[in-house]
Amino acid sequence: MMSNPNETQFRLLRYLDSHPQVSQRELAEHLGVSLGKTNYCLRALVEKGLVKARNFRNSQNKRAYLYKLTPQGIEAKARITARFLKRRMDEYERLKGEIEQLQREVNGEGGE
Repeated sequence: MMSNPNETQFRLLRYLDSHPQVSQRELAEHLGVSLGKTNYCLRALVEKGLVKARNFRNSQNKRAYLYKLTPQGIEAKARITARFLKRRMDEYERLKGEIEQLQREVNGEGGE
């Protein structure tokens, strides 16, 4: 389960961008969070003007929605993606250094 709200928002915007007709239940399952948290996050994105939610007019299921990123949502997704990528690259570099150190220790090339 995700604990970082920024990561939740990042993954939510990213998934909605490619799956606009997703149900909240499917979205919750994909994100690995509760349905309540998904609903809360979606409402927050709608209130911020990052996502528009529209009912399907011709849908049998009156609770079916289409989620569309607004221009502000697309910009936010790009900014969040850049921050997320930087954080992941920093983590990668840190782990890479740790792995190299462990390999040296295993190969008897020096310890701590």
